[in-house]
Amino acid sequence: MAIMGILSSLFNPAIKDPIQTVGTILDELFTSEEEVLKQHILKARLVEQSAQIQAKISELSASHRSVFVAGARPFLLWVCGFGFLFSFVVNPILQWLWPEIGAPELPLEVMLELTLGMLGLAGLRTIEKINGVAK
Repeated sequence: MAIMGILSSLFNPAIKDPIQTVGTILDELFTSEEEVLKQHILKARLVEQSAQIQAKISELSASHRSVFVAGARPFLLWVCGFGFLFSFVVNPILQWLWPEIGAPELPLEVMLELTLGMLGLAGLRTIEKINGVAK
């Protein structure tokens, strides 16, 4: 009989749930190296599959004849580019020339996140090149 079965038979049923809860928590805290390795392999496979699926979706949408399908990324990059141009070039010049005019606040954090993500500047491309995966 398992240890959990022995302990639960010694105590009344009201104690059984806390003992199982503590056992579950201890099991989660102390995982073997084999379990950790399996989890890492599974995560790596999921990341690889999602990257392949996203690459296929991007390829299909970019080859579409309609500008509404193929033009989404270029449109967003142009919007972010104009936003950065305004925020870092035009707006400072306007503030310097006419300081009494208030300038609008642009969501630079969102634009930066979107631009870096779409350009692939998250560092993953460099890792691919180092590992020889990139062509």
